[in-house]
Amino acid sequence: MVSRGVLVTGGLGGIGLAVARAFAGEGASILLVDARADDGSAVAALKAAGAADARAVQADVADEQAVEAAVDAAIAAFGSLDVIVNVAGMMIYKPVAELTGADWRRLLDVNLISAALFTGQALRRMRAGGVVVNIASVHARRTSPLVAPYAAAKAGLVSLTRSAAIEGKPLGIRVNAILPGAIDTPMLHASPNIRSGAEVVDPADLGQPEDIAALAQFLASDAARFITGEDVVADGGRMGRL
Repeated sequence: MVSRGVLVTGGLGGIGLAVARAFAGEGASILLVDARADDGSAVAALKAAGAADARAVQADVADEQAVEAAVDAAIAAFGSLDVIVNVAGMMIYKPVAELTGADWRRLLDVNLISAALFTGQALRRMRAGGVVVNIASVHARRTSPLVAPYAAAKAGLVSLTRSAAIEGKPLGIRVNAILPGAIDTPMLHASPNIRSGAEVVDPADLGQPEDIAALAQFLASDAARFITGEDVVADGGRMGRL
């Protein structure tokens, strides 16, 4: 069986690396795209997990030329690009009244525009059977103070997913989004809402990056071949209890 070519943005840590490991476990070829440079540990971990090939490129995921170059690299190395998982994200914690235009642009660039650019590449260059999975957030539906640009970007990502799924269907390309809840990552623990106790996460509601990775792997599998244009919440039932 020919291994699938998989590109993961924001792949050097947290949910991104967990996603990459999940695909590595099925013998996929993985390209990690991240603003940071890999010190070799991420690629080594993927090879140890069973990846047929594993590489990393440092790139600004919101730069159009860098995005195209990353997709070029994946196709050249693996022969095809079959799955893109858009994980790259960042956060700025500020009240809306204090946010600058630069803050908004940077957050939207990383959390929305990057996924839009990679999704556009997918619709142009993937073969039938290709899959895009966008990692959005429950903040797209319900949110908290100090995270307005992040919440807006994630809501936009859900809308992008629906539109791209409509356009991808005649091409045989599926596009879905995952809305994680509270996941045990550095971004969660850096939240002033969490640190101040203003927002309390019950241990039963705290997920692990591997929980999201397993869902991404399912959505990219043939078992999910009839699922496209959906935004799937994975929050341990937290939103239902709020």
